[in-house]
Amino acid sequence: MLAFLAVVAALSGGVWRYFHEQGLDLLAERGRADLALAGDRLVGQLQRYRDLAVLMGNHPAVRAVLLEGDGQDLGDLLLEVADKTAALDVLVIDAAGHLRASALGLDAPMELAGQPFVRRALRGALGWGHGEAMPLSARAYFHAAPVFATPGRVLGAVVVVTDLNGIDYNWRGSNPAAFFTDSTGEVLIANRSELLFWRRPGESSGLVPPVGPAPPFEARLVGGHEIWRLDWGPYLPRSALHLTQGLPVIGLTGEVLLDTAPARRLAAAQAGAVAALCLAFGSLLFLAAERRRTLASANARLEDRVAARTHALRDTNAKLLAEAAEREEAQAALRRAQDELVQAGKLSALGQMSAGISHELNQPLMAIRSFAENGVQFMRRGTPERAAENLTRISELAQRMARIIQNLRAFARQDQQTDDGVDLRKALESALDLTRAHVADAGVRLIYEPLQAPTWVRGGEVRLGQVFVNLITNAVDAMAEASETRPEKRLEIEVVEGEAVTVSFRDTGPGIEMPDKVFDPFYTTKSQGPSAGMGLGLSISYGIVQSFGGQIRGSNYAGGALFTVTLERHAKDAVAA
Repeated sequence: MLAFLAVVAALSGGVWRYFHEQGLDLLAERGRADLALAGDRLVGQLQRYRDLAVLMGNHPAVRAVLLEGDGQDLGDLLLEVADKTAALDVLVIDAAGHLRASALGLDAPMELAGQPFVRRALRGALGWGHGEAMPLSARAYFHAAPVFATPGRVLGAVVVVTDLNGIDYNWRGSNPAAFFTDSTGEVLIANRSELLFWRRPGESSGLVPPVGPAPPFEARLVGGHEIWRLDWGPYLPRSALHLTQGLPVIGLTGEVLLDTAPARRLAAAQAGAVAALCLAFGSLLFLAAERRRTLASANARLEDRVAARTHALRDTNAKLLAEAAEREEAQAALRRAQDELVQAGKLSALGQMSAGISHELNQPLMAIRSFAENGVQFMRRGTPERAAENLTRISELAQRMARIIQNLRAFARQDQQTDDGVDLRKALESALDLTRAHVADAGVRLIYEPLQAPTWVRGGEVRLGQVFVNLITNAVDAMAEASETRPEKRLEIEVVEGEAVTVSFRDTGPGIEMPDKVFDPFYTTKSQGPSAGMGLGLSISYGIVQSFGGQIRGSNYAGGALFTVTLERHAKDAVAA
């Protein structure tokens, strides 16, 4: 295992070194591009002032002052030029090196006659240099351009002074850290202000501050790249790739410090991934070997436990089978009790409506008898057409009686719980046929607009009809008991179709005393009188609607009680909906 770990460590180290050098190569390419861009930017900014010096050297007013004029009027022109170009100062010097005019009207910021760039301009060439321009700036750059007379003689020079503080001010804080040094190794321009005026110590690498002790520094080569390890402040990297580029046009050298931390992190991630893969593979091999050694002993113990568990499971299975059989018997008994309770509710409703149903059947029978006797008399008188009319009326009354008896038989039979579709229109009409006499005897005005087309909902026809019969009879009984306080008796039945179908029953009775308990078993407000019951009708209706997947609710409104039955649409009516 130790040998394996040593191999993994050596492999990870090699991977780290390879990807670290690759990262440094990529970082160097990017750094060279950034350094070239910064150098071009600096050269471009300084070249503007060189062009300004050349332009002012050809100005007629400058030539006139050097030949014979006074520099007072030229000072205003130079000040205007300096203001518009952001130059620190614009100077005009004669061939002897004396200051003839200045934009600021001050003395020369330095002894210009002895400066190399001034001597170069007085010899007829462009000159440049840098240094102090006190009291204006501690860092200034100078461009000198010659002023020629008409035959080609040098009359003097125009010197444009540029404040370097204004140039590198916009660079400060940008990445990466870049600075520009002169021929002596002094930092003249930098985007990190803490590096200004630092110097290179002789021929060695690094920089030292102008005052105070030198901070920690170390330079080394990694993969052909110069890496500086330094501690020069919070805004400089601790480990940096050092690159340089000469800028002979302005006499400076551009240098950049690139943070190597991303390259190290990437190399560490690659090495970590390789080490993780090797360790994972070794772990799998080790676990496989250990697993094979332990499987043999575990298999023997497992067989003993399986035998014991099998015996226990056999006993538990027998108990579960017995409990399941008892539970099925209990559920079957519960279903039988519920069916019997529903059937009892239907028979109770029929008992309450028996008088009205008898009246509904007795009235057509009396009419049939009367039409039959009249038909015999018409036959004897020789008017068979009148007898035929009576026979037609008898046939219609017989059909009416057959429909009433068919509804009674369907309502009274033991219905099976099914999930078939039922025509809501047919179920409502059947319930209204059974309760028509009860509604009429109570003097209730029924408001119902029949559906124009079949509407299929989930449920059973007989059970759904029982729900509607219970709601109609309860509403009629409630309005009959409240006839003295509420003289208007009106029952409104409305069907609203949408994703689901809602049937509402709105009466003008006294309302529901306790809406939250109206569907509880044995809760009733009809404890006395001919309509007294056990309080199971609404409870049975609630269970029936719930078995269809629907909902039934009871509430009060300003005029009385409101019951709503919401039913799901059946599949055969889903497309039409």
